[in-house]
Amino acid sequence: MTTTYALLLRGINVGGHRKVPMAELRSLLEELGHRDVKTYLQSGNAVFTTEADGPDESVREAVEAAIEKHFGFRVDCLVRDHDYLAAVAADCPYPAADLEGKQLHAFFLSGPVDEDRFAGLDRESFAPESFALGDRVVYLYAPDGLGRSKLGEALSRPALFKGVTVTARNWNTVRRLVEMTG
Repeated sequence: MTTTYALLLRGINVGGHRKVPMAELRSLLEELGHRDVKTYLQSGNAVFTTEADGPDESVREAVEAAIEKHFGFRVDCLVRDHDYLAAVAADCPYPAADLEGKQLHAFFLSGPVDEDRFAGLDRESFAPESFALGDRVVYLYAPDGLGRSKLGEALSRPALFKGVTVTARNWNTVRRLVEMTG
Protein backbone atom coordinates (compact mmCIF):
# COMPACT_ATOMS: atom_id res chain seq x y z
CA MET A 1 0.00 0.00 0.00
CA THR A 2 1.28 3.46 -0.89
CA THR A 3 1.05 6.13 1.80
CA THR A 4 2.01 9.80 1.75
CA TYR A 5 3.45 11.09 5.00
CA ALA A 6 4.53 14.37 6.48
CA LEU A 7 7.75 14.18 8.44
CA LEU A 8 8.10 16.73 11.25
CA LEU A 9 11.62 17.13 12.61
CA ARG A 10 12.03 18.67 16.05
CA GLY A 11 14.59 21.34 16.89
CA ILE A 12 16.72 21.58 13.76
CA ASN A 13 18.22 24.60 11.97
CA VAL A 14 17.60 26.89 14.95
CA GLY A 15 20.23 29.53 15.59
CA GLY A 16 22.80 27.72 13.47
CA HIS A 17 22.65 24.56 15.57
CA ARG A 18 21.76 21.02 14.55
CA LYS A 19 21.91 21.89 10.87
CA VAL A 20 20.00 19.62 8.53
CA PRO A 21 20.09 21.03 4.99
CA MET A 22 16.84 20.25 3.23
CA ALA A 23 18.59 19.03 0.06
CA GLU A 24 20.48 16.46 2.15
CA LEU A 25 17.30 15.46 3.96
CA ARG A 26 15.54 14.90 0.63
CA SER A 27 18.44 12.74 -0.60
CA LEU A 28 18.47 10.77 2.65
CA LEU A 29 14.74 10.06 2.42
CA GLU A 30 15.15 8.93 -1.18
CA GLU A 31 18.00 6.61 -0.13
CA LEU A 32 15.54 5.03 2.32
CA GLY A 33 13.33 4.20 -0.65
CA HIS A 34 10.77 6.97 -0.30
CA ARG A 35 9.47 8.72 -3.42
CA ASP A 36 8.09 12.13 -4.37
CA VAL A 37 10.14 13.71 -1.59
CA LYS A 38 9.56 17.41 -1.01
CA THR A 39 10.55 19.72 1.82
CA TYR A 40 8.75 22.78 3.10
CA LEU A 41 10.66 25.62 4.71
CA GLN A 42 13.98 25.07 6.49
CA SER A 43 12.44 24.16 9.83
CA GLY A 44 12.14 20.43 9.30
CA ASN A 45 9.08 19.58 7.25
CA ALA A 46 9.19 16.94 4.55
CA VAL A 47 6.57 15.04 2.61
CA PHE A 48 7.15 11.70 0.90
CA THR A 49 5.36 8.70 -0.51
CA THR A 50 6.36 5.24 0.62
CA GLU A 51 5.54 1.59 0.20
CA ALA A 52 7.05 0.87 3.62
CA ASP A 53 5.30 -1.88 5.53
CA GLY A 54 4.21 -1.16 9.03
CA PRO A 55 2.73 1.72 10.98
CA ASP A 56 3.93 5.32 11.07
CA GLU A 57 6.22 4.41 14.00
CA SER A 58 8.37 2.02 11.94
CA VAL A 59 8.83 4.72 9.30
CA ARG A 60 9.74 7.23 12.04
CA GLU A 61 12.29 4.88 13.61
CA ALA A 62 13.99 4.26 10.26
CA VAL A 63 14.16 7.98 9.49
CA GLU A 64 15.52 8.87 12.94
CA ALA A 65 18.23 6.21 12.66
CA ALA A 66 19.23 7.39 9.18
CA ILE A 67 19.40 11.04 10.27
CA GLU A 68 21.56 10.17 13.28
CA LYS A 69 23.92 8.09 11.14
CA HIS A 70 24.18 10.74 8.40
CA PHE A 71 24.32 13.95 10.47
CA GLY A 72 25.89 12.59 13.66
CA PHE A 73 23.16 13.69 16.07
CA ARG A 74 19.73 12.45 17.06
CA VAL A 75 16.65 14.29 15.85
CA ASP A 76 13.24 13.41 17.22
CA CYS A 77 10.69 13.08 14.43
CA LEU A 78 6.98 12.64 14.06
CA VAL A 79 5.43 10.98 11.02
CA ARG A 80 1.81 11.74 10.19
CA ASP A 81 -0.33 10.75 7.21
CA HIS A 82 -2.77 12.93 5.28
CA ASP A 83 -5.87 11.63 7.05
CA TYR A 84 -4.45 12.56 10.44
CA LEU A 85 -3.34 16.04 9.31
CA ALA A 86 -6.69 16.68 7.63
CA ALA A 87 -8.48 15.63 10.84
CA VAL A 88 -6.28 18.00 12.89
CA ALA A 89 -7.28 20.85 10.57
CA ALA A 90 -10.96 19.88 10.53
CA ASP A 91 -11.16 19.43 14.30
CA CYS A 92 -9.51 22.74 15.16
CA PRO A 93 -11.65 24.39 17.84
CA TYR A 94 -10.62 27.89 16.76
CA PRO A 95 -11.92 29.78 13.71
CA ALA A 96 -8.79 28.96 11.69
CA ALA A 97 -10.12 30.52 8.49
CA ASP A 98 -10.45 33.87 10.26
CA LEU A 99 -6.99 33.87 11.85
CA GLU A 100 -3.52 34.60 10.55
CA GLY A 101 -1.14 31.64 10.52
CA LYS A 102 1.01 33.19 13.23
CA GLN A 103 -1.93 33.38 15.65
CA LEU A 104 -2.74 29.68 15.62
CA HIS A 105 -0.30 26.84 16.24
CA ALA A 106 -0.42 23.09 16.50
CA PHE A 107 1.85 21.32 18.96
CA PHE A 108 2.08 17.81 17.51
CA LEU A 109 2.65 15.07 20.09
CA SER A 110 4.08 11.58 19.81
CA GLY A 111 1.29 10.20 21.96
CA PRO A 112 -1.96 11.18 23.63
CA VAL A 113 -2.06 13.40 26.69
CA ASP A 114 -4.94 14.22 28.98
CA GLU A 115 -6.13 17.36 30.73
CA ASP A 116 -4.43 16.33 33.98
CA ARG A 117 -1.05 17.38 32.56
CA PHE A 118 -2.25 20.96 32.40
CA ALA A 119 -3.84 21.15 35.84
CA GLY A 120 -1.07 23.46 37.09
CA LEU A 121 -1.71 26.07 34.37
CA ASP A 122 -4.09 28.85 35.34
CA ARG A 123 -5.68 29.22 31.90
CA GLU A 124 -7.49 32.43 32.86
CA SER A 125 -4.21 34.20 33.60
CA PHE A 126 -3.14 33.79 29.96
CA ALA A 127 -6.29 35.30 28.38
CA PRO A 128 -6.90 36.11 25.60
CA GLU A 129 -4.47 33.29 24.75
CA SER A 130 -5.86 29.79 25.09
CA PHE A 131 -5.26 26.18 24.15
CA ALA A 132 -7.28 23.06 23.50
CA LEU A 133 -6.43 19.36 23.29
CA GLY A 134 -7.05 17.18 20.27
CA ASP A 135 -5.85 13.80 19.03
CA ARG A 136 -2.10 13.91 19.75
CA VAL A 137 -2.18 17.68 19.22
CA VAL A 138 -2.47 20.81 21.33
CA TYR A 139 -4.00 23.78 19.55
CA LEU A 140 -2.63 27.14 20.73
CA TYR A 141 -4.34 30.43 20.03
CA ALA A 142 -1.85 33.26 20.52
CA PRO A 143 -3.28 36.48 19.04
CA ASP A 144 0.07 38.32 19.22
CA GLY A 145 2.09 35.42 17.79
CA LEU A 146 4.13 32.65 19.36
CA GLY A 147 7.19 34.85 19.96
CA ARG A 148 5.24 37.01 22.41
CA SER A 149 3.08 34.27 23.84
CA LYS A 150 3.31 33.65 27.58
CA LEU A 151 1.09 30.60 27.18
CA GLY A 152 3.31 29.32 24.36
CA GLU A 153 6.27 29.69 26.70
CA ALA A 154 4.44 27.77 29.42
CA LEU A 155 3.49 25.01 26.97
CA SER A 156 7.13 24.73 25.87
CA ARG A 157 8.38 23.64 29.30
CA PRO A 158 9.93 20.17 28.92
CA ALA A 159 8.43 18.94 32.21
CA LEU A 160 4.91 19.53 30.90
CA PHE A 161 5.35 16.97 28.13
CA LYS A 162 7.67 14.55 29.90
CA GLY A 163 7.82 11.28 27.99
CA VAL A 164 6.20 12.78 24.87
CA THR A 165 7.96 14.22 21.82
CA VAL A 166 6.43 17.56 20.87
CA THR A 167 7.06 19.86 17.93
CA ALA A 168 5.06 22.97 17.04
CA ARG A 169 4.00 24.31 13.64
CA ASN A 170 2.14 27.50 12.81
CA TRP A 171 -1.22 27.14 11.13
CA ASN A 172 0.08 28.17 7.70
CA THR A 173 2.47 25.21 7.84
CA VAL A 174 -0.30 22.87 9.01
CA ARG A 175 -2.47 23.93 6.06
CA ARG A 176 0.41 23.48 3.64
CA LEU A 177 1.25 20.01 4.94
CA VAL A 178 -2.39 18.97 4.53
CA GLU A 179 -2.22 20.15 0.90
CA MET A 180 1.14 18.49 0.23
CA THR A 181 0.07 15.11 1.61
CA GLY A 182 -3.35 15.12 -0.09
